[in-house]
Amino acid sequence: MEVLDEESASPGRVTTRRALLLLNRKARNGGLDIADALQVLRDGGIELEERGCDSAASVATTIREGAREFDLVIVGGGDGTLNCAAPGLVETGLPLGVLPLGTANDLARTLGIGPDPVSAARTIVEGRLRAIDLGEVNGRLFFNVASIGFSAELARELTREAKKRWGTLGYALAGARLLARTRPFTAFIEHDGETLKVKTVQIAVGNGRHYGGGLTMDPDAQPDDGCFHVYSLEVDHWWRLVALAPYLKRGTHGSWRDVRAFTTSEVTIRTRRARSVNTDGELTTATPAVFRVRPKAVRVFTPATPGG
Repeated sequence: MEVLDEESASPGRVTTRRALLLLNRKARNGGLDIADALQVLRDGGIELEERGCDSAASVATTIREGAREFDLVIVGGGDGTLNCAAPGLVETGLPLGVLPLGTANDLARTLGIGPDPVSAARTIVEGRLRAIDLGEVNGRLFFNVASIGFSAELARELTREAKKRWGTLGYALAGARLLARTRPFTAFIEHDGETLKVKTVQIAVGNGRHYGGGLTMDPDAQPDDGCFHVYSLEVDHWWRLVALAPYLKRGTHGSWRDVRAFTTSEVTIRTRRARSVNTDGELTTATPAVFRVRPKAVRVFTPATPGG
C-alpha cells in the first residue's frame, strides 16, 4: 500500500518500516484486544517493536533512545499519553501513528482518525503525513487545549479510576459536582499588544478543534492553522455554564455576550494567586502562563481523504 506525504503529495515507495510501539495499558481502553489492529500494521509492511510505557517520563525518553532505530512511533493510549510523547517526537522528528485507546481521544477526533483501533491502524498504513502545530505553555507542549479555572479543577477531581470506569460520562458526573462550588476569579490576559482584566471561571487556549471529551474550541479551528483559539467564560452564576453547554459542544460559544473569544499566536495569562494549568487533561504547570504556538512541529498519519 502507498503512503502519501502531504508535503510531497506523491506516492512513496512501499518499504518495510520499523515502528516503536508504545501502548498505555492503563488507558481506559488499554486492556482491549488489539491483535487485529496490530496485524493490519504488520500486513501493511510495518515491523513492530513494543517497549515499556510505564510512566509519563519514560514515554519521551524511550522515543529519544529509539531515534536511530525506528522510522515512526505508534502510540496506543489517550490524549494524556500522546501529550507525554510530544517532546520526544519534536526532538527526534519521527512521525506519529495514533491508536486511540483513551477516554476522550480528542486529537484523533480533530484529525479524523476513527475511534476503532483497526480503522486507526489502516490510517497509519494507508494515510498521509500531516504536519500539525503544537501549543506550548511555560515550556510544556500540548496537542489539544490548555485551560485555567473550571477545567483544571475538573482534571484535579476526575481520577484515573473514574475515567476508566465511566468514560466521557465521568466528565459530566465530576463537572456536576464541581459546578455549585465554582466562583469567578480575576485574570489578566495579554495578547497582541493589549492587556485585558477579566472576571472569569475558565480560560481555554486551544490548538486543535476538540477537547474535554466532546467539546469544540471553534468549528473552523485546524491543528495546522498557526494560531490559538482562545475563550474566556465570564459568567456571574454557575447556572450560566449549564445554559452554555450545548454551545460549548458545537463550538459556537463565542457568540454569547458572556464569552470573550479571539485568535492569536501568543498569549500570557496572569492571576492574583497561582492557578493550575491543565494541558490535554493533566495538570502540568501554573500561572503566570506564557503560551506560544509551535507551527507544524509534529507529523501525524491522518486519513488519506478528509473524513476517511
